[in-house]
Amino acid sequence: MKEFAYIHDDGDVSASLRTVPFLSSFTEEQLDDVLNSSSLLQCDPEDVIIKEGTIDSRFYILLSGELEVRVAGKSVATISRIGEVFGELALVNQDKRLASVIASTRAVCLAVDQKFLQDIRPRDEDPAFHASLYEFVARLIARKLDMTSRRLGEVEKELRELKGETTPPAPTKKAKPQRSAAAR
Repeated sequence: MKEFAYIHDDGDVSASLRTVPFLSSFTEEQLDDVLNSSSLLQCDPEDVIIKEGTIDSRFYILLSGELEVRVAGKSVATISRIGEVFGELALVNQDKRLASVIASTRAVCLAVDQKFLQDIRPRDEDPAFHASLYEFVARLIARKLDMTSRRLGEVEKELRELKGETTPPAPTKKAKPQRSAAAR
């Protein structure tokens, strides 16, 4: 994998980058700062972009190619839509990566370093920028959660059919926890 600083003239952003939904949510000045905190990754097949269990502050945008998402070495998803953002949880939880992302084909990704962004656009000095950033991430996470929920529903239905069940099981009521006398 080769990594290059993303170098551009301020205000001169390629038309292909302007079509990326994440990048289109910023003003021209904000976009320049995002791109100035970014690098381009040129990946060959099997190059590891994100390694499960590591911690880093970057999130990524697929610009070309196809990527595979693996958890514990098992393939769980494919990233192939140009402009798709991945690794965005690094913006929110700053925790260990939950999956690896590996190039399936030759690919190009834009890597955005959110810690560097924080340095050049501190939250207390530019809350509008960070509001735009977190709003986009919240919408992205909500969309991914919705897709996951729908897929889970499909899998549950398939499982019921395999078991010969015709109707979904009735939801069970959870007992309300009893408060102790001391807590009242």
